[in-house]
Amino acid sequence: MVDRTHWLHNCTFPAQVRSASRTRDFVTQHLAEHDLSYLAEDIRLVASELATNATLHARTPFRVSLGQRARVVVLVVRDGSLSAPQRVDARVMDTHGRGLLLVDYVSHDWGVTEVPGGFKSVWASFMT
Repeated sequence: MVDRTHWLHNCTFPAQVRSASRTRDFVTQHLAEHDLSYLAEDIRLVASELATNATLHARTPFRVSLGQRARVVVLVVRDGSLSAPQRVDARVMDTHGRGLLLVDYVSHDWGVTEVPGGFKSVWASFMT
């Protein structure tokens, strides 16, 4: 019998604008495979924000990991920059600056981890 509560999928994307869309597709596909489509909207939003941040700010290829352990799904985006994302107070007419607010709002928890070798991982967790 396959334990469907412990799984992990990874994919690396280039630092290109279209990678945010490809990241959303990656998340959708794997959540559907594991009968977790009801989480897709929130996780796709967070994945898109983190992929966009990696593309715009790190400007390096980034690795997306999506996995589940017990009743928690974790999304991790690792890029080639040690600069942690900064939360800003966006004004009403600003076109940027709300991404981490959205990540905080829709995820159960999130954070940043420095990875040896000059990388950082931004992760977000979601309860099943």
